[in-house]
Amino acid sequence: MSRIPKFENYRFLGNRKNMKVYDCDNQEEFSKLEKLINNSDLILTNSIQAFAPDTIDEAKNRGFKAF
Repeated sequence: MSRIPKFENYRFLGNRKNMKVYDCDNQEEFSKLEKLINNSDLILTNSIQAFAPDTIDEAKNRGFKAF
């Protein structure tokens, strides 16, 4: 499965605009994230968040909600 450029090594990516986290291993969630990125400038506006450690718990710890 392909990943978002610059974030190839991350499974969970968050959208800072809606505070939702997307699982890139889940095809449905990944498709929705790709559409959001393609329809707006999320990467150019620095609105995509990666997490370390790359876990859903870390995303939730930072205030993001699971999609």
